[in-house]
Amino acid sequence: MPVKLKYWSCSLKLAHQWTIARELQPDGTGGTLTEEVVFVELRDGDGAVGLGETSPSERYKETIQTVLSFLQKIDPSRLSFRDVTGSMAYLEELAQGNAAAKCAVNVALVDGAARIAGKSVHDFLGLGFTEGRHVTSFSIGIDTPDTIREKVRMAEPYPILKLKVGSPHDLANLAALREVAPTKPIRVDANEAWKTKEQALNQIERLASDSNIEFVEQPMPVNTPKSDWAWLKAHSPLPIMGDESYVNSGDIERCAGLFHAVNVKLVKAGGITGAFEALKTARRAGLKTMLGCMIESSLLITAAAHLAELTDYLDLDGNLLITNDPFRGVSAVRGVLSFANAPTKTGLQVVARS
Repeated sequence: MPVKLKYWSCSLKLAHQWTIARELQPDGTGGTLTEEVVFVELRDGDGAVGLGETSPSERYKETIQTVLSFLQKIDPSRLSFRDVTGSMAYLEELAQGNAAAKCAVNVALVDGAARIAGKSVHDFLGLGFTEGRHVTSFSIGIDTPDTIREKVRMAEPYPILKLKVGSPHDLANLAALREVAPTKPIRVDANEAWKTKEQALNQIERLASDSNIEFVEQPMPVNTPKSDWAWLKAHSPLPIMGDESYVNSGDIERCAGLFHAVNVKLVKAGGITGAFEALKTARRAGLKTMLGCMIESSLLITAAAHLAELTDYLDLDGNLLITNDPFRGVSAVRGVLSFANAPTKTGLQVVARS
């Protein structure tokens, strides 16, 4: 049946200024209090509906404008809930790249396909979902030590923290975090901040004085020579995770021997289908896996949560950082993701807030 395509943008409001290393200015300022996302709705002639979302990043050369431009080019008659593979092949023919735009459409296609099948997405994909097992970290952006303390106090219900680093005050921020949460596991994310292997190792060794740091995410830029990545992996006292280096399954040859783990995001990989393949490919290569996110609503966070069985770690907290979430989906009480009380039982298990 013919499909109708509807899409709209939305400004998500953050509870605190959100700053990561590549947004940090020389004077220590930077970051944002809002994040622009795009929602997609597909509806076919039989009344089947699918919802999708994307949160594009300029790091991957995508913006709200590029997403909207791509969506405007789509001929909805070429999309079908009953042929997700063919629909995605059409999107690839339409334009290369544009993973964030394709993510929104793919999530909507998979949502609609699962609803038609009368299944949740995780059951539709044959994965299932183990209640009580999957725990997300809660991210603390770069800030002043005083604000770090405030953020960590607000994050008290969450058992695992993720600290953004890459500023001159990393150790002071870590110390501020530890004043409030002395024993919680911490994950560290540098977002390509350290430019040489020596600088990265020096910073990692200093951070490793804290005995409860699980890993360091993307310590150096993607274009760092493979030999430098191999050297850092061999010398680092902490496991190294690739994020910006692992966009989709096509990056596995570049990453397999250079990282202990990789971070998969739906927006990078082109949606549920691409992330599913990226996770399976990484695991086959012997890498540990994490599902991560951008600043997103509960729609896209919930979409990612359906893939949790393929992960060792979760960082699905983008919806926990905002104050105007327009959707309800997977819950995260004390960080534990659960579909037990999801608002619907099929598809993404997401509904719009009234």
